[in-house]
Amino acid sequence: MSDHEHHESHGAAYFRVFIALCVFTAISVAADLVHLPNKIMLGAIVLAVAVAKALCVMMFFMHLKFERAWKYLLLAPTIIIAAALPVALRPDIGETYYTPDVQQLRDYPEHEASLHDSSAAHH
Repeated sequence: MSDHEHHESHGAAYFRVFIALCVFTAISVAADLVHLPNKIMLGAIVLAVAVAKALCVMMFFMHLKFERAWKYLLLAPTIIIAAALPVALRPDIGETYYTPDVQQLRDYPEHEASLHDSSAAHH
């Protein structure tokens, strides 16, 4: 195989990946424009499309498709950290983010009404 043929095959592969990324983007936009009644389904579709796009970019543009299996060993610490981070942050964010002593948006109309009642009583 000559260098010219090798260069054209890479160009064709990159063009196919580009077309796939465009199709994935169109699917994601279409799923958002359809206004699905189930937001969980919309989130799952958009997330699946985003994962597919990321895999295309990683495999072809980052050349991971052509690497050996040792790349998975290098990804192990990243996967462990990515899995542990939400668990580690849950006590700080997931359980105590909304505290009872902080004025919440749903309580605002009641708070405003009580302020207007108390100011009218003073005048």
